[in-house]
Amino acid sequence: MSRYLFLDSGPLGLVTQPKISAEVLAINRWLLDCLSIGDTVLVPAIIYYEVRRELLRAQKAAGLARLDAFVEIDSSRYLALTDGALRFAAELWARARQQGRPTSSAHGLDIDVILAAQALTFGGGAEIVVVTTNPRHLGQFVKACLWNDLEA
Repeated sequence: MSRYLFLDSGPLGLVTQPKISAEVLAINRWLLDCLSIGDTVLVPAIIYYEVRRELLRAQKAAGLARLDAFVEIDSSRYLALTDGALRFAAELWARARQQGRPTSSAHGLDIDVILAAQALTFGGGAEIVVVTTNPRHLGQFVKACLWNDLEA
């Protein structure tokens, strides 16, 4: 069965990293394997923003070019942030706080909650997985796995 794989900032940063390392090669091989079995890879707008702002701050032109190329190679890869997802994120954030399980400071923009809401409001009919380096926070909302724990 095919899956929708929502990339969080850690895996997205690795996939688009211009400096080659064993980890960068491994995640790119894993990603190609996932695509070859019919999985759909999505870059949520909030994660694109998170990675892009850091690349801009650090003045990493090669990283920016790779990020944009990765998103633009497939027009359906970029997932825009909708009002519905933002409204649902507010509900998730409030519930997590009421249950004593916050994922960020009370005044911070909680990107994890927005990412989870984007995934949960996506629909699509197939299994939805957030590929992350922080499954503990995201896992309270949506299925979340480390990329190397998720078989292709």
